[in-house]
Amino acid sequence: MGAAFLGVSFFPIRKLVSKLPAGNIRQKWNFLSILILFFLFGYLGYSISYWEKYEIHFDLLVPVIFFFGSIFVLMVGILSLQTAMDLNLIHVLKRENITDTLIGIYNRRHFDFKLIEEFERAHRYDLPLSLLMLDIDHFKKINDIYGHQTGDMVLKSLGQLILKNVRETDIVARYGGEEIAIITPHTSVKAATDLAERLCRKLESSPMIPDDKYNNRQSISITVSIGVAGLDGEMLDEQSLIKGTDEALYEAKRKGRNQVVVFRQND
Repeated sequence: MGAAFLGVSFFPIRKLVSKLPAGNIRQKWNFLSILILFFLFGYLGYSISYWEKYEIHFDLLVPVIFFFGSIFVLMVGILSLQTAMDLNLIHVLKRENITDTLIGIYNRRHFDFKLIEEFERAHRYDLPLSLLMLDIDHFKKINDIYGHQTGDMVLKSLGQLILKNVRETDIVARYGGEEIAIITPHTSVKAATDLAERLCRKLESSPMIPDDKYNNRQSISITVSIGVAGLDGEMLDEQSLIKGTDEALYEAKRKGRNQVVVFRQND
């Protein structure tokens, strides 16, 4: 009976191990699996060897201990598997809660949270902080000419290209519509402006949707306008930084689009 419990307990643990990422934790669970197998075969060997030799009730003590030990291992395996599945579900839900599902970058909710966090950290430790606001030029024309489905494809391509050209520490988020915000912690205005210029030129030269001769569709390229603002002593909260970046973006559009404008407090 104990062997049956041990056998059943081994499978949820192996299933759990298969879901774990490669590394130290998987090695430890593999070692635990080996111990369980050792426990299983040890119990089977003991039971077979001494099954007909039990003379007094005391001799049944070891099989009883093994039996309850197998129940314990079974519960550990089941609970561990359930815990791992629940944690994985929580991770997925948390990721979905902060991600814009269309573009594959962070959403506005996460942007607001991270900007407050980075703003407070920059103020507390006197660190540089910059914000970029990017808007696709004449995006409405793409939707009108090619349809909203194609417009969605352009947004996806844009998001992925931006992610490939920023640091892992930068926070890229959909601010609204076709506007994308990039929080650049520990970054001066000059460095953020250099990044904006690189993005502007990279996007101009990279088709968002390639040629599709089968469907008789030409490649679709875009240009963007980018506003940049950096934290300074006159900005009392994160909304001041957003306001400055937004004003710079508006100025980039007013000047003809496809360019970068940096917010100046005294302009």
